Amino acid sequence: MRASLLQVAVNEDESVESRRLRVAGMVRDQAGADLVVLPELWTTGAFAYEAFGSEAEPLEGPTFEAMAKAASDAGVWLHAGSIPERAPDGTLYNTSLVFSPSGEPAAAYRKIHRFGFDKGEAVLMGAGDALVTVRLPHTVVGVATCYDLRFPELFRGLVDAGAETLVVPAGWPERRRSHWTLLAQARAVENQSFVLACGTAGTHAGVPQAGHSIVVDPWGEVLAEAGPDEQVLTVDFDPTTVAGTRERFPALKDRVLGLDRPSR
Repeated sequence: MRASLLQVAVNEDESVESRRLRVAGMVRDQAGADLVVLPELWTTGAFAYEAFGSEAEPLEGPTFEAMAKAASDAGVWLHAGSIPERAPDGTLYNTSLVFSPSGEPAAAYRKIHRFGFDKGEAVLMGAGDALVTVRLPHTVVGVATCYDLRFPELFRGLVDAGAETLVVPAGWPERRRSHWTLLAQARAVENQSFVLACGTAGTHAGVPQAGHSIVVDPWGEVLAEAGPDEQVLTVDFDPTTVAGTRERFPALKDRVLGLDRPSR
């Protein structure tokens, strides 16, 4: 498979509408890839809390429409990162969108773990409650978002649901970049899965972003890593190696805790 991670720069001097059009063009430029991944909240910026309410859109709003069309034009599976979604009842969610190469919606995932420690996203947005996987022709993708990366039990659940490739869009801050790389590798190793983690560049509401999108194989080896600025990170990987890795080193079969087993 060929995956392209679009490490979009989110800066305050570019309007949401202009960035939406620009990113749609970036997606179209990836024709020939199998999977394209965008970052978290790239329309507004993950730390631009004051804009969540004003820029929130219905699930099938302007970003949905633009990304569906871009996926169809490019003929790619598109994980379109996440948007601030306003549900019909008015609740805001940090919602990821996935589209098929025909532009049809394949999945939507509402972020389960909200960042902020009783501030920002943690109080402004509702929490999702469902794990999401998407079956592509060559792999099963497990969907998570940014802060989710710190919660290994979520990824165990995705693996139990069949995930072989874990896709994590993020708006991760530069000041904790070492955690970003460490956690991406840890989730790959402990779940014997590929991890495709796509971050943003630029500065969100005064918070410099880490960039450094990364692709990690099931042994924890870094296959590709971006720098700090906007760029397209493209990597070829073989998802069939997941099954071989799990067979040769069957650590997942030795799990004890967290399994649904009767008590004694």
